[in-house]
Order: sequence, then structure tokens, then C-alpha cells
Amino acid sequence: MPTEPIALPETEVTQIRELNQMLRLGSPALIGCDGKRMELPGAVFRLLKDIARSMQLGQAMVLVPENQPLTTQRAADLLGVSRPFLIKLIDSGEIRSHKAGSHRRIYLQDLTAYERCRNMERHGALDRIAKEAFEAGLYDRGEIPESGQDE
Repeated sequence: MPTEPIALPETEVTQIRELNQMLRLGSPALIGCDGKRMELPGAVFRLLKDIARSMQLGQAMVLVPENQPLTTQRAADLLGVSRPFLIKLIDSGEIRSHKAGSHRRIYLQDLTAYERCRNMERHGALDRIAKEAFEAGLYDRGEIPESGQDE
């Protein structure tokens, strides 16, 4: 499985645009070499849509299995934090890690679990701040959105 970013070559821009248009119309099917037709499973369809959309926007893609061990530097890069800050998160028990020889490794699934938790906490804090601002009369709107959802 490739762990290096896969970027869209200039020669395939038109094909990706057409693929995105096709995917917006619904779930396409694959046709095998023997002519056998197979509908794409929902999970594959959603992943394909995300990949095609990201590539059309010029974003490189990397597919990594959940149980892929990451170096602390790679994990820090994925979270957008410094490596020393990530080490503090590991030492405090906020992110699980394991040792591979003398090096720490973090499974992608543990990193994404931490990120989901962090994002939920951030959204909760923003909801509380918005509610307090609304109750203090600092919000111009007539009603406050529920669960951080705006129109």
C-alpha cells in the first residue's frame, strides 16, 4: 500500500473532473474484464468520491490502514502539532503509543481517536462560548443554533 502522497498528474485533470461529475449522479458500477457488472459498495463509493474530489482540488492523497504504525514525527505532522508537543500528549496518556525497539510508534486509529475527541471538545467549547455570548445579548441573531450547526 502506498504511503507517499498521490497527486493528480496534469494529463488526468479532465478525467478526474468527468469522474467527479459521474460520482455526483449516484453510485456507478465496475465492469470486469469478463464483462461482469458489479455495483460499488457504499463505503467504496464514498471513499472514491472523497478521493476524486480531493484530487480535483489539487490535494494529494495518502491511503493508510488504521493499524499502520506511525513515527512520532509523522503523527505530529498529521495532527499539525510539534513533535515535542505530541510526546507530551503520549507521556500524559492522551494518545496511546507502543515501542518498536527504542522508538515510539502510534497507530493511526489511536491518533484519529484522539483527534475526534479533541474536535468534540473544541466544538463543545465553541458552543458554550456562543451560548454565553447569546445570553449576554452579544449575538445579533434571533436564535442560537443547536449543537454548533449553522444554516
